Amino acid sequence: MVTDPALTVDLAIILLSAAALGFVARQTGQPTIIAYLVAGVVIGPVVFGIVEVTELTETLSELGLAFLLFLLGIKMRIGEIKHIISPIVKISIPQMAAVAAVGFGVSYVLLDGSITQALLIGLAVMYSSTAVVIKMLTDKGEATDLHGKIDVGILLVQDIVVVILLAILAAGQPESVAEVATTLAIVLTLVTIITVIALASSRYALPTVFRQIADNETIFFLVAIAWAFLFIFVSQEIDLFLSPFGIEAYLSIEMGAFLAGVAIAQLPYSKQLQDRVNPLTDLFVMVFFASVALDIRAHELTYYWREAIIAAVVLMIAKFIIFFVLINWQGFDLETNFLGSLYMIQVSEFGIVVGVAAQQGGFIEVEVLGFLTLVAMLTMAISVYLIAFADRLFDRLEGPLSRFEPEEPFAEDGKDYAGHVVAVGYDDVTRNVLPLFSEYYDDVVVVDRRVDHIEALEANGFDAVYGDIGSETIRKDVALKKADFVLSSSDQLEVSKAILREVRDDATVFLEASTDEGARELYDRGADYVITSADLSADRLGSYLEAYLEGRPELDRAITSDVELLRNPDPFPNTHERMTGDLDD
Repeated sequence: MVTDPALTVDLAIILLSAAALGFVARQTGQPTIIAYLVAGVVIGPVVFGIVEVTELTETLSELGLAFLLFLLGIKMRIGEIKHIISPIVKISIPQMAAVAAVGFGVSYVLLDGSITQALLIGLAVMYSSTAVVIKMLTDKGEATDLHGKIDVGILLVQDIVVVILLAILAAGQPESVAEVATTLAIVLTLVTIITVIALASSRYALPTVFRQIADNETIFFLVAIAWAFLFIFVSQEIDLFLSPFGIEAYLSIEMGAFLAGVAIAQLPYSKQLQDRVNPLTDLFVMVFFASVALDIRAHELTYYWREAIIAAVVLMIAKFIIFFVLINWQGFDLETNFLGSLYMIQVSEFGIVVGVAAQQGGFIEVEVLGFLTLVAMLTMAISVYLIAFADRLFDRLEGPLSRFEPEEPFAEDGKDYAGHVVAVGYDDVTRNVLPLFSEYYDDVVVVDRRVDHIEALEANGFDAVYGDIGSETIRKDVALKKADFVLSSSDQLEVSKAILREVRDDATVFLEASTDEGARELYDRGADYVITSADLSADRLGSYLEAYLEGRPELDRAITSDVELLRNPDPFPNTHERMTGDLDD
C-alpha cells in the first residue's frame, strides 16, 4: 500500500521535474507542453521508473483538464458564439466520421488485427487534444479569435461523443443497438439538463451573488472556484442522483467544469477572473501532461513504434485535410481555415482514455494501448511546434492556398474596436471628460473595478468592462493596441508602464502619476501628458491664496463655482464647456 509520504514525494518529483524542464523550455523558446511530456517519460517507467501513477496524480491530472475547460468556459459568452454553433456542428460530425475511417484503415493495415480492434482504434483517434489546443490557444491569446472559437466548439462536440463512447465501453460489450441508443439518449439528456441549470443560474442566481462580492477579489475568486467544484462534483457523482431511479450514467468532469465556466462567463465580472484562474490551471495541467507517460511500460510503448510513427504522420496529414475541407465548406476565410485546421491535427489524450477502457474491457491488447499512447504523444509533440509557428507557416503558404479563399467569407458578429478611446477608472479625473470624448469618438470604453461604476457607465450609454487594466485579458478585450486615445486615472506606475508598452506609437496617452519621479519616467517612456494631481492642486491653491490676499472679488465667484460642481449630482458633468475659470487671466 502506498503511504501518504510516498504520495507527497511522487508529487514533489513530478512538480520539480516538470517545472525544471518547463523553465529550460521557456529559456530555449520551446513549448512548455513538450517539457511536461518529456518529464513524464524521464521519471516514469519508460526511463528511470522513479514515479508511478497514484490516486493523487490521477486526481490532479483530471483536475487539470477540468480547470482547463473551466477557464475556457469563462471566455465563452453565448452572445459571442451563437452565430457559429451551426457551422461547428456541421463540421464536427463528418470530421469525426472521416477521421475514424482513416484511423480504421491505417490500424487495420498496419496492425493486422481484427475489425473490432481497428474500429476501436478509429474511434480513439478521431478526437483532437482538448488539453493541447486550449493550452496553446490560451498561451497565444487566441481562444476568443474566430479560429479559436471554432476549434473549441468542435472539441466540445467531440467531448460529448467521447463521454458516450466511454459510457458504452464501461458497460462492456453492448448487447444491441437499442442499448447504445439508450446510453446516447441518457448522456444527451443529462448534458442538456446541466446546461439549462447553468444558464438559468447565470441569469437568475449568480448576478445577485457575484454583485455582492465582486469588489472583494479574494472572496470573488473562492466563490468562483467553489462554483466550478460544485459542477465537477455533480458530473463525477451523477450516479448518486440517478441510482434511486435505476439509471446508470457517466459524465465527464470536464463537461461539468466547462458549463460552470459558461455560467460565469455571462456575468460582467468574468474577464477579471480569467487571469486569476490561469496559474491554478497551469499547475494542474503541468501534472496532467507529466502523468501521460507514467503508466506505460517501455516495451508496451515501443512494441509497435514503427507502426505508430507511420500512423502519426498519416493521421496528422489526414486530419489537416479533413478539417481544411470542412471549414472551407462552411465559408470561413482562409486564415481562419488554415489555423483552425492546423491546431486540430493531433490525437487526443481522450484517445488514450478510450484505449484504456477498451483494454480493460478486453477489446484490445496492452501493446495496442501502447501504440495508441505513442501515436497520441507523437502527434501532440509535433502539433505543438506547428501551432507555435502557425502564423509564419500561414504567411509562407498563403499564396498557394489563396485559391481556396471563399468569395464571401463568414462574417463574425460582435464589436471590433479600432481608433477608439480607452479610459481607465471612473473617478473625478475621467468622469468629467467622458462626455467630451463621446463628442469626438464613436466608441469610448471604460475599465473599472467597481460594480456600481460599471452599472452607472452602462446606464449612460458607455461601453464598460469590469476588471483591472493590468490584466492581459482585459487589455485585449478593450483592444488597447488599437486605441487612438488612452486616459488612465491610475497612479500605479506598473499599470501605466503596461499601457505604454502595448499602445500604438501614434496613440495619444494621458496618464497619472503620484510622484514627480514617476511622471518623469512616464514621459521618458512616451506618455503625451502625465497628470500630477498634487502639483495641479498646489498651483490652483496658489492662485486662490493670491486672490484672497489681494482682496479680488473673483475668489468668491470661483468658490461658488467649485461648490456647485461638487454638489452636481450628474455622473457626467459637462465641465469641459467652461474651459477657463474665474481666477484665470
